[in-house]
Amino acid sequence: MNNSDVIRTWVERFNERDVAGCTDLYAEEASLHVSFADIVEGRAAIRAMFEAYFASAPMRCVVRQLYAADGDRVVLEWEDKVGLLGVNIYDLVDGTIARQRNYFDQLSFLRLNGLPLPA
Repeated sequence: MNNSDVIRTWVERFNERDVAGCTDLYAEEASLHVSFADIVEGRAAIRAMFEAYFASAPMRCVVRQLYAADGDRVVLEWEDKVGLLGVNIYDLVDGTIARQRNYFDQLSFLRLNGLPLPA
């Protein structure tokens, strides 16, 4: 499976709300950076984050574009079920996600999903 296929599999598992399936794609020491939150480090912490996310909002990732960038980087431009746009950047090592960075409008995400706004 090439790096783009890994991310396509991630999208499928994400949309199935498959916590274990998603986290199996991350390296043990992976990090996940969301633009408005603390860095999540390690596969176990990433798993806990997915559990919390899936419990709080009915998220769905619609692929708009998927780019295999230089080296082991894949860029995913996405839209969710309520029209929010975002970009995820993945760095892969040996076929697993070593680092993921997500960029989207947090305030719109919270409002569109009926979640509490930060103080």
